[in-house]
Amino acid sequence: MTQIRARLAPFTIVLALLGACASDAAAQAPEQPLAPGPPAVEAPKQRALYTNGQNGRYLLDGQWLFRQDHEDAGIRSGFARQQTTDGWSPVEVPHAWNATDLSDASARGSIGWYRKDFRVPRAPARTAWLVRFESVNYRARVFLNGRELGRHEGAYVPFELPASSLRRGRVNRLVVRVDSRRRNTDIPAARRQTNGRPGGGWWNYGGLLREAYLRRVDRVDLERLSARPVVGCERCPAKLVLRATLHNYTGKKRDVTVRASVEGRSTRLPKTTVPPNGTREVGKIVTIRNPRLWQPGDPQLYTVRAAAITGGKATSTYTTEVGLRSIRVNKRGQMLLNGRRVELRGASMHEDSPDRGAALSTEQIQANIALLRDLNANVTRSHYPLNQQTLEACDRLGIMVWEQIPFNRSRFEGNGTGELEEDAAIARSKRVHDKALRLLRDTILRDQNHPSVFAWSVANEPDPRPRDQEQRYYNDAVKLVHDMDPSRLAAIDLAAYPSIPPSPSWLEFDAIGLNSYFGWYPGPSGEVADRNDLAGFLDQAHSYWPEQALFVTEFGAEANRSGPFDEKGTYEFQSDLLRYHLDTYHQKNAFINGAIVWILRDFRVQPGWDGGNPKPTPPVLRKGLVDELGNRKPAFEDVKTLFGDVPPVR
Repeated sequence: MTQIRARLAPFTIVLALLGACASDAAAQAPEQPLAPGPPAVEAPKQRALYTNGQNGRYLLDGQWLFRQDHEDAGIRSGFARQQTTDGWSPVEVPHAWNATDLSDASARGSIGWYRKDFRVPRAPARTAWLVRFESVNYRARVFLNGRELGRHEGAYVPFELPASSLRRGRVNRLVVRVDSRRRNTDIPAARRQTNGRPGGGWWNYGGLLREAYLRRVDRVDLERLSARPVVGCERCPAKLVLRATLHNYTGKKRDVTVRASVEGRSTRLPKTTVPPNGTREVGKIVTIRNPRLWQPGDPQLYTVRAAAITGGKATSTYTTEVGLRSIRVNKRGQMLLNGRRVELRGASMHEDSPDRGAALSTEQIQANIALLRDLNANVTRSHYPLNQQTLEACDRLGIMVWEQIPFNRSRFEGNGTGELEEDAAIARSKRVHDKALRLLRDTILRDQNHPSVFAWSVANEPDPRPRDQEQRYYNDAVKLVHDMDPSRLAAIDLAAYPSIPPSPSWLEFDAIGLNSYFGWYPGPSGEVADRNDLAGFLDQAHSYWPEQALFVTEFGAEANRSGPFDEKGTYEFQSDLLRYHLDTYHQKNAFINGAIVWILRDFRVQPGWDGGNPKPTPPVLRKGLVDELGNRKPAFEDVKTLFGDVPPVR
């Protein structure tokens, strides 16, 4: 949910988890960082960690400086303008300041400051520069040479700001204030357990969780390039709808032409005039007569390149990889990929490690992808938009992605007891509604070219009886998905239990995910305690939503020790339950389109987490097929074999 206020325009795995017994007081105690020497000041090199996007990205890697600000004194103390390195410690970005802190205070959030000194790379004097952050949790205020450039709220999606106070030929100081303290109207929202301890679906890691860039702009920027496939049938000519968004960073209008190529075949988009400091969008449909279609097992990709041309010169170039495929749902609730039935199998993911928290290194990202491949997975899911490196790997490997925004168990405000309270509740609900839609929009804009992404899920485990405010959000979210990207499914993930009401709200969606824990959690009134009730529930769900594509988006069991197969929390229990579930889903493959294990790897959830395990190890969720140190549990091989027996496309 990009909310920018700009001044100019609009793995080594640690063997022990440090701080596991830290108290709130200790977490809040002032740090005593080593005073580093003056950091080396260099110009960043032109380099990006992922392929899709503009050329002219300069990775702001190497040493950054960091300091904690538990007392929220950094603004009035002038951290953004500080010349010395007193109080700062060297770190590398991506970085989560509480990666090894398992205290309640860590989960509640805090404030941290980041600082990077750099020189501007060589470029013509007319060049403009942007600073780009791939994910900051949660609120960011960005300063350059003491001047605030702008602000942004929300993790997992990128944002850019014009580097308006950049100094050419001199040292520049980029400072970012990050506030990870959550509010009830944030996405995901702040949550409190019944015992008063902080809650949530995953640990609240604060910091610059993904990489940052300096991006070069020469007069007119090809800000975004989308390439949406339209595939009528397997042997029909396919179409690629190209759409380029242009931004003029100069004070006078510019005539611009966009030249593009699809696998080397050239085309030209309509010429346009972009107003001063304004934007324009141009588009064209390209026909591909003998298309190579993308699907699991055969992930064919096309490289699309485009350049913005003004004054006879290319001012901005953009490269993206796309896949030609069609996704639709027939009247029997079956998802068709390129006109064929699917039966997908996979595991969900969380970006989490014991040493780096959510700020994964490239090597850790690659290790997780390798686990998915070895599992014979052809689908994955997360509660938030995944790292671009992960999505590009899924594109190339043929692993489909059920992509979700972090609207997790969120509830809109209830009715107030008086008129003023009711007005306040409505206002808070509207803020949540607007934030969620902005986040959904930004997620689609970021990931619309990834052929691996097949569904946009707008919420996880919402209230099963949505009220007016919630109904309005779901209607608006489905419309937004269908308007922006009719090539994918509008989806929602529901907590699955027999007494779930057949709410008409869900009939608007193309796909419904069922989070199914029969045989593990008791559920309301114990109704999911018996795994033998699973098959009947699936039939019930299909009768409720016969034309929606049903997927099982979560199922699993905690496992952290060996023991009897009928004892919860043992590896043996986990293996047995997963086998039972997968067998049942296969029996129901006439309308169950896929099943995604929760989860690939253990991760931290919240203080005191037990997850239904009689012998838990909080705060770590132990439903993973692999533990947090990378050790595979016995269930991994069992699931791998079962996945290998099911062809994804029929």
